[in-house]
Amino acid sequence: MQKVIGRLGGCVPRVPPPAAFQRGGSRRKAGKRWGLCPPPARQFVEEGVRLCRPRALRLCDGSPAEGAALLSQLQAEGVLHPLPKYDNCWLARTDPRDVARVESRTVLVTERERDAIPPKPPGGGPQQLGNWMSPPAFEQAVQERFPGCMEEPLVSQWPCDPARTLVAHLPDQRRIVSFGSGYGGNSLLGKKCFALRIASRLARDEGWLAEHMLILGVTDPAGKKRYVAAAFPSACGKTNLAMMTPALPGWRVHCVGDDIAWMKFDAEGRLRAINPESGFFGVAPGTSMRTNPNAMLTVRANTIFTNVGCTSDGGVYWEGIDQPVRPGTTLTSWLGQPWTPGDPQPCAHPNSRFCAPANQCPIMDPAWEDPEGVPIDAIIFGGRRPEGVPLVYEAFNWRHGVFVGSAMRSEATAAAEHTGRRLMHDPFAMRPFFGYNAGQYLAHWLAVGEREGARLPRIFHVNWFLRDGAGRFVWPGFGHNARVLAWICSRVAGEDNAKTTPVGLVPREDALDLDGLPGVSYADLFPVSRPFWEKEARELRRYYEENFGEDLPKEVMGELSALEERVKKM
Repeated sequence: MQKVIGRLGGCVPRVPPPAAFQRGGSRRKAGKRWGLCPPPARQFVEEGVRLCRPRALRLCDGSPAEGAALLSQLQAEGVLHPLPKYDNCWLARTDPRDVARVESRTVLVTERERDAIPPKPPGGGPQQLGNWMSPPAFEQAVQERFPGCMEEPLVSQWPCDPARTLVAHLPDQRRIVSFGSGYGGNSLLGKKCFALRIASRLARDEGWLAEHMLILGVTDPAGKKRYVAAAFPSACGKTNLAMMTPALPGWRVHCVGDDIAWMKFDAEGRLRAINPESGFFGVAPGTSMRTNPNAMLTVRANTIFTNVGCTSDGGVYWEGIDQPVRPGTTLTSWLGQPWTPGDPQPCAHPNSRFCAPANQCPIMDPAWEDPEGVPIDAIIFGGRRPEGVPLVYEAFNWRHGVFVGSAMRSEATAAAEHTGRRLMHDPFAMRPFFGYNAGQYLAHWLAVGEREGARLPRIFHVNWFLRDGAGRFVWPGFGHNARVLAWICSRVAGEDNAKTTPVGLVPREDALDLDGLPGVSYADLFPVSRPFWEKEARELRRYYEENFGEDLPKEVMGELSALEERVKKM
């Protein structure tokens, strides 16, 4: 996708000012290129120039020379700071008010509200499954923000307007309009905005799936390779899993993508997935050579770091980086202030990021750019659940798996504007990314399972984040998650090594390899408590009723009722 964007290559629109072009070559050459541009592209640029009235215009060709020139210009303007300890790496510090996705200011614009979000029952609370804006309200919002906006003086080196930020999607027109934020999820429009929100609508219309999922290849000691897609909410370990170094001897993992999967059935009925991105936009804090060595190797060159700390010798620093600072080296926080260990505020923002090319990852799968995609054998859902939810369980069938995905809950993270560790419902890890009515989205997934001739992947749920009474994690995670992937692969292979619980199929005690993990208890990893699941089912029923209402597919509510009956019999 990114390889298609920005191919206009120095074209000059025949429009009123701006007359100036920045390093764009001769006007004659640029004018010739402009004449070769498709009419919709020319119209788009001309409308943007008339509306925003920029001082100058540059249409990019994507060349290395142009990239170097832009980096030099951004450095001169104080937007980027070089990190000489690495090769072509840069640090950006955003406005402190512009550090995360703004879900409250992200909208779908449709003629009918119900095409965007399910109807709220009378007296219900705020809608949790997206925000709708009418076309007249959208046009008014555009006119209040965009006319002449590029003539306005900058108030800081980071251009943003947090009070008026708007990220709007017009799925009928396949159009995205973003204003007021330079943060990745709000301004990298090819990412969450197109590759999830708009693409999920395209996928529904055309019969495929656009999902907030990593894709990885898992190879067992015998050389058998399988591919897995996994949906976790933002900042819940997708990148760590996608780039995992297995702690289980003989197992290997290769990365296809760490965030987004587009999946479509092939002629043989297999669901195949591609990664539409060409890079990683990962959370920095907690990333280290211990937790994710492949990520650390990936970001050593050609990387932009955002809102991390930096060292006086030209390196980066964040909480959990696990790299000693050399004596005499000083630290600067993401706010540009001197920082020392023990200061009350973190050195790096909790949602600080690295943005690096995917082809630099040492374990990229050989087929990661195959246009046919890779065949998906298993789909995994997961989130941060400190208690009650087993380490891993398998859905009974596809319909039950759709229910499991719809019932996902996770502790809030710093990836959006939410605060604290409160549990949030996040169906399919898509709550912030639905491009149309979430009830219709679940119905689409159910319809996929009814496709004639489909060879459906098995569906699982994982929870790396169980804690004991003292708040300690009971599962070591990271490379040891390969032990869970090994069991999932065994289930795909048809091994009879699971036992039935009310919530799904869990590994038999001898089926999950816990060798070399002293203190790790099978019983602690697989809690299935009647009081917990009774409460979970009650809260889930209320959530469905208050947020999906009559748009919840009857099959999903039927699965909830079946869970309630199974729990009663415990």
